[in-house]
Amino acid sequence: MVAKPQTKAIWKTFWILLIITVLEFVVAFSLPHHYHILKVAIFVGMTLIKAAYIMGDFMHLSQETKGLFWTILVPIVFIAWLVLALLLEGGFISTY
Repeated sequence: MVAKPQTKAIWKTFWILLIITVLEFVVAFSLPHHYHILKVAIFVGMTLIKAAYIMGDFMHLSQETKGLFWTILVPIVFIAWLVLALLLEGGFISTY
């Protein structure tokens, strides 16, 4: 049995990740410095979107049950939120 070529799926993954990365660069170089918190929030959001897509595609979790997908995704989102909260709180404390 010959494996079906996956070139279409590979290109789809490439373009999705490229578009998100280009959007990250646009945000990084177009928003002024005084929107730092907004930049961080946008970067974290886009990174979580990329992480979820990579988990679904490269780790083949999109073909698993939704319970397993959410069991893996929710702790990752929680840890990312925790790191963001700690970074923001640490920055706030150091200013006073």
